[in-house]
Amino acid sequence: MTEQINRATGLLLIEAVNSNPNGDPDRESDPRTRQDGRGEISPVSFKRKLRDLVLAKNSPIWQEFEKELGLNLSSDSYDIFEQNKVKFQDLIKMKTEDFLSMYWDARVFGSTVLEKEDDDSNNKHIASGVVQFGLGVSVDAVKIERLSTTKVTNEDENKSKKMAPLAFRIVSYGLYTMPFFINATAAQKTHCTKKDIKLLLRLIPHAYPETASYVRPQVFIRHAFYVEHNRPRGTFSDFKIIEALTPRRIGGAAGAATSWKDYDEKLLFENIAGLNKLLEGKASPVKDLMGQM
Repeated sequence: MTEQINRATGLLLIEAVNSNPNGDPDRESDPRTRQDGRGEISPVSFKRKLRDLVLAKNSPIWQEFEKELGLNLSSDSYDIFEQNKVKFQDLIKMKTEDFLSMYWDARVFGSTVLEKEDDDSNNKHIASGVVQFGLGVSVDAVKIERLSTTKVTNEDENKSKKMAPLAFRIVSYGLYTMPFFINATAAQKTHCTKKDIKLLLRLIPHAYPETASYVRPQVFIRHAFYVEHNRPRGTFSDFKIIEALTPRRIGGAAGAATSWKDYDEKLLFENIAGLNKLLEGKASPVKDLMGQM
């Protein structure tokens, strides 16, 4: 019998230090910002990192998780359909059962794929995922730095390529909050299992360190707070949980923060203690997924 999936509410506290957590293609890859100066990280960007970790079947992480979660690396159940080698024409020929059985990201995040039914009619198949990540938004405005970079060119290269004017675009410091939710109702449609969710929760702490890049060397998840409700339909307000888990500036200061020390960590954990009392009998206490790396 498949284990029951309950509703869950989570909040990631993502820190960016001299890094670009998510470039904006409409602004020459500047770190994403909104009109009030706060930074943004798109849900698509974060889910891409989780997908890449699942694709890296030869990585040490997968080898550990295989034993811990009882996964079978040789099976096709943990493939990713959002990757370059997967052709759209092949996807639309698949039956829904086969599609969901093969692709982990379809079961967890959902999919929008043209599916060919048995009656030879093409219908739009839209499946909302079990797990939804919200937009990551920085608690305060962020300061963007732009630097020109140089590189050593080969003898036959154009010497003008040695300079990349203002190509290194980073946030000096930013603390972003990204909510995520587990909707048990959607699991019936995507065939998502408890084991699929367990894999997701184990991957989250490794999303940034294991996918670091030239412009993203210091992006980390300081806390990955997670609350599992006692029932599939939920037992407590998502908004109240997120509000209690969101850090506040010391003394109510405004403007761009420079480090985690600018936030009132004592108040945050006092709020969590108060939240845990309200959650008694309704949901599990607040868990930090970063404690299980």
